[in-house]
Amino acid sequence: MIALQKRPVETDRVEQMISGVVRQLESIGQADITSDQIGTLVMEGLARLDDVAYVRYASVYKDFRATQDFENFIETEKLQPELDGSNKARPSGKEEE
Repeated sequence: MIALQKRPVETDRVEQMISGVVRQLESIGQADITSDQIGTLVMEGLARLDDVAYVRYASVYKDFRATQDFENFIETEKLQPELDGSNKARPSGKEEE
C-alpha cells in the first residue's frame, strides 16, 4: 500500500489491518460494495496503524487540493504527535487498541 511506503509499520500489522477490512466487508453481506465503504474502512484501519499513512491516504481519498486541506484534516482529526516518538494516529474518538 503506497500510503505505508517508508513508514515504520510491521508487515504483520498491515496484513492484519487488510484482513480486518476484508472481514468487515464480508460481514456486510451485500453482493455490491461501494468504493466509499471500502475507502472508509481502509481509512479507519490506517488511523490505527500510522498517522502519516492515514493522512497520505486521506489526501487522495478526500482529494486534497491545497495545504489548507491537510491542515484542516489534521485539525479535525485531532492528530497529535506521540510523546514516545511513535507515529500512532489517534483521531478524535478513537482509542489505541
